[in-house]
Amino acid sequence: MTQDRLDDLIAQGEGPALEFKRGLTKDLGRELCAFANSAGGTLLIGISDLGRIVGVADHNRTKSRIRSVARSADPPIDVEIDAIDEVLRVTVPTQPHKPYSHGGRFFRRDGATSQQMSRGEIEDLFYAVGRLHFDRTPCPHFDIERDLDDAAWSRFSRRAKVPEGMDRIAALRILGLVDANRRTTHAGAWLMARDIRTITTSAHVTCALFLGRTKSRTLDRRDFHRNVPSIVGDVTAWILTKINVGLIVKSVRREERPELPEEALREAVANAVAHRDYRSPGNVQVHVFKDRVEIVSPGGLPAGMTKADLGAKSLPRNPLLFSMLYRMDVVEHIGSGIRRILDGCREHGVPEPVIDVSRQWVTVTFPRPDPDAPGLDWGPEREPETRLESGKKARGKDTEPESMDGRPEAEPNDKAAGVRTKSREGSLDRRVLELLVDGPRSKSAIARGLGHRSVSGGLNRVTRRLLRDGLVEYTLPEKPNSSRQQYRITPAGLRSLDQADS
Repeated sequence: MTQDRLDDLIAQGEGPALEFKRGLTKDLGRELCAFANSAGGTLLIGISDLGRIVGVADHNRTKSRIRSVARSADPPIDVEIDAIDEVLRVTVPTQPHKPYSHGGRFFRRDGATSQQMSRGEIEDLFYAVGRLHFDRTPCPHFDIERDLDDAAWSRFSRRAKVPEGMDRIAALRILGLVDANRRTTHAGAWLMARDIRTITTSAHVTCALFLGRTKSRTLDRRDFHRNVPSIVGDVTAWILTKINVGLIVKSVRREERPELPEEALREAVANAVAHRDYRSPGNVQVHVFKDRVEIVSPGGLPAGMTKADLGAKSLPRNPLLFSMLYRMDVVEHIGSGIRRILDGCREHGVPEPVIDVSRQWVTVTFPRPDPDAPGLDWGPEREPETRLESGKKARGKDTEPESMDGRPEAEPNDKAAGVRTKSREGSLDRRVLELLVDGPRSKSAIARGLGHRSVSGGLNRVTRRLLRDGLVEYTLPEKPNSSRQQYRITPAGLRSLDQADS
């Protein structure tokens, strides 16, 4: 350390990362521990509180005592010591094994002083640095006997690949979702809940469609709050109903192509839900604008990760939850989410998403293609709200609205017509559900059962809506675009039919 550097430090004055000491005191361990639990700091030994140099008489003995105190911390604290004339500088670099304690107590920097941490602050620090994982802790708000009915267990066990007939408690203990005292972990509760908000109030996902490029006007808003696997599917399906779908002619058939890759959107939603900080009061948010889709997750990056690590390193904040989502085929490969998103966008021919990282949030932004640019025919599958944005193609101007079976119809212009439209939609939903009561069907088989010659845009909207509402589900949820994909009615769909008949 040079004299000029020492003068600069003294002139800076005490603060969160700088402390003056006349000599060694019983508080030395407290100061070292407080710096170790933050981003590090510097102690100047031989400087009065007013910044006057008083010096240290025996450098070697003082250095030995400083190192001894640093080693007595739990875990030991690494320090660097150098001198300029009579002053010793003790540097505490950023430490890798937070949190640190001294004498059984934990300390933190609060401005220019070191304070003992409360129990809550200690717990927060353990979670923040990844020494504790909230998803593994017992959940007081979920009781297996009370909250896990036969329908919920059937749905969960099928997706989690639990052998048929296996005892529930035994299976959940093997998966790590129930502890030795039969308490469900938070991960287990999030995976099996009927309404995740009863477990963690901010665990739902809020989706909003905005007019134009700002949040000045909201066209549609919806919260999704079932269990985590269902939320991922529901939110992805909602996004697909709000973006454009083009039509590609292949041989004699037409194939739908969303403007953004479905698998990339699904992976981004799954990452946001799986890696978010569930102790944060914020929730995952999805914003659809005219020019972009934003997926915002609370909590920032897990401790030990930087933006440069994304796509190259996996360090899940909720490892138990994430491993179960992998087992349930909600995520494809551990550690490959970002790479799959980027590869999916490149293969789809759209720009890669922009990933913005702050201390509290991670935002993935997918730029939307210009719907009026030359290329695919976006018309038949454009949502009404999106069409209004394009001006020339707004409903009621240059296009005719379609009925639910794909045939043009007159634009409703009064309340009665609006009621009739909703009635037709509900009728088609019911007819699809009734067809699926007899067993799973492909989309083309559903169309034939309805008396249609081919799959119409209206039927596509119906199946997306039924998936979103949890009334039907994929038979191959891990491969939503498979040519062998079929749809089957869920217990919720059966209850919906029963209620309609009562």
